[in-house]
Amino acid sequence: MKKLRVITTGATGMVGEGVLLHCLQSDKVSEVLIINRKPSGIPHPKLSELLLSDFNKLADHSDRLTGFDACFYCAGVSSLGKNETDYTRITYDTTLNFAKGLFEVNPGMVFNFVSGTLTKSDGKQMWQRVKGRTEDALIALGFKGQYNFRPGFMKPVNDQKNVRWFFKPFIAIFPYLLPKQSLTLHEVGQAMIHTVTRGYSKQVLEIGDIKILAK
Repeated sequence: MKKLRVITTGATGMVGEGVLLHCLQSDKVSEVLIINRKPSGIPHPKLSELLLSDFNKLADHSDRLTGFDACFYCAGVSSLGKNETDYTRITYDTTLNFAKGLFEVNPGMVFNFVSGTLTKSDGKQMWQRVKGRTEDALIALGFKGQYNFRPGFMKPVNDQKNVRWFFKPFIAIFPYLLPKQSLTLHEVGQAMIHTVTRGYSKQVLEIGDIKILAK
C-alpha cells in the first residue's frame, strides 16, 4: 500500500502534538508537513514545516501543498473568555478558509477536523453551535473524505511536551474511572490514518466511533 503524505496543524497543542507524534511513528506515513505559527522544535526525517502567521493566507503557499493525501486539522482555541464573534472568527472562519485553500489544490484528499464531544449546531452553549456550524460547512465543501472527530478525555502520547500542568494528575486515573469517555491520542491518530486507508460510514465520529476506527 502507498504510504501517506499528511498535513497536520496544532502541533504546539496537546491534540495536534499527539497526532503528529503518532504519524511520525506510523509505518503507514511517509511524510508529514506541519503548518504552524511557530516552530514545533521536533526534529525528524519525515517532518517538514511551513510557518504561517495567518492561516487565512494558506492559498499563498499552494506550491507547497500539492500531492498530499490528508490534512489532520488539530488547531484550535478554548472558548473561555471569548465572545461568539471572536470565537467564530478563529474556529469557523479560519478553519474554513484553510480548508478551502487545501481543497483548491487537493480536492481528492481527506480532511479531518478535531471538534469536540457534545458539539451541536443548535446547542445551548456558544462553542457547541460554532463547532457544529464548522462541521456542517466542512462536510459541504466536497472533499473526497471529510470527518469530524469528537473526542473526550485524551491520554497523551509518551514524550509529549504540550500537556498542561493541571491535566497531568488525571492522566493515569481518568481512563479507569470513565473508560467510555476516554481515548488515547494514539487511538485518535490511528483513526485519522484509517479515515484515509479505510474510510468510515459516518462523517461525525464520537468517542465510540474513534475507538472502532482505530482498531
